[in-house]
Amino acid sequence: MEENEKLDLILSEIRGIKTHIENVTDKNIQTIAEGHLDLSRKLEDALKVEKEKELLMIRVRMLEDEIRQIKEKLEKIA
Repeated sequence: MEENEKLDLILSEIRGIKTHIENVTDKNIQTIAEGHLDLSRKLEDALKVEKEKELLMIRVRMLEDEIRQIKEKLEKIA
């Protein structure tokens, strides 16, 4: 095989690899990245809801304690 034939073969292989990277690998990486971005957003939303839930639980416990104290005072009066 001549040098020119070898060079043409190598260049053809390189073009094939480049095309594969552009058409397959890059698109797959983009798809995965978009999926991760969606997961990240969903995680942020879930954490936000969890924080709100924690704050509501704290408030409910405080209100329950206040109601208990009011009941105790009413029982002493009545």
